[in-house]
Amino acid sequence: MRHIVRHLLTIALLFFSNVLFAQKAEEFGFRHLQTIYKGDTVDILIKSKKGEEFKKKPLLLFCQGSLPIPLIIKYHGNDKQGIYHVFVFNPDSLSAKYHLAIIGKPFIPLIADEKSLNSDMTYTDKTAAFPKGYIKRDFLDYYVNRDISVIKFLQKQSWIDKRKLVVAGHSEGSTIAAKLALKFPGVTELIYASGNPLGRILTIIEQDRIGETDSTKYAENMIKHWKNIVDSSTYMNTKIGDTYKATYDFSIPPMQYLEKLKIPVLVCYGTRDVATPFIDYFRVEMIRQKKKNFTFKAYIGLDHNFFPLKPNGDINYDIFNWDKVADYWRSWLKEHYVRTTMGFAQVGQTKKHQHLCCYH
Repeated sequence: MRHIVRHLLTIALLFFSNVLFAQKAEEFGFRHLQTIYKGDTVDILIKSKKGEEFKKKPLLLFCQGSLPIPLIIKYHGNDKQGIYHVFVFNPDSLSAKYHLAIIGKPFIPLIADEKSLNSDMTYTDKTAAFPKGYIKRDFLDYYVNRDISVIKFLQKQSWIDKRKLVVAGHSEGSTIAAKLALKFPGVTELIYASGNPLGRILTIIEQDRIGETDSTKYAENMIKHWKNIVDSSTYMNTKIGDTYKATYDFSIPPMQYLEKLKIPVLVCYGTRDVATPFIDYFRVEMIRQKKKNFTFKAYIGLDHNFFPLKPNGDINYDIFNWDKVADYWRSWLKEHYVRTTMGFAQVGQTKKHQHLCCYH
């Protein structure tokens, strides 16, 4: 899946001609805030509509997918200089109504030059390994609890309207967003994009099924390996890739979090995503349970990152659909709340609810 990350960044490239690279996020149109979580410095980027940086608006937190990738990646070549999109989509349509936030990966630089990264845009140390600080924190509950801490920090800012809070996540980030929405009662809407409601391990197995033969038996071997992961589910040593703990945590079916939610939830996915059978199952199950707070948006013929496929099955990176996806988010959010004299209230709900290849 790493080559897909690179293509996503390439397609999302923003060029700035004849300008020297800035070293501060503000010079790229973002506000850079920092807070402390359990002794760790946490980098936060805020994207607001130009001229409305301090206008009071709700927060939309976007939880990105997996891998230790810096938020701002500098590019230069062919007499052009620029950065890749920080969000996988153009945030302009959403920033009209929200302040958008995205949080950096732990112990990964906020800004990096493309030449200093691997071909998949991941950051590694001098030993060609993921930083130890990142590996020790790359698990579900760290991200969920850290993100809640960041939300509380941001909601103390005078320009954040606390009456509404949208959390969105893609791929691995969808699992983080789902558990966060269950744990933190301030979330008013959840957007769950390209996640597997039955967990990461089934995505890995399904991918292995596609290419296995009687002699390779990739999926069969992965199922045997899954037993090792379960038996050592807290093991956190690795050089590259996910630890046993990360794989185990993200394989706990997010359906367990999602089906308990009472807030509006948007589930969107491409039907050529390898996880589609599991998402369709979840969709059918929510209908059976007569859940009224779920909206499902299937993008026919698109993959995990909303690209179409060519007739030969290859991904067509020339057609970028993320901006259309984000615009649908905007229209869905507009439909799912009404402003009342008491503030924001969700349609059909008068009380607050109680209680990222990237693999899913």
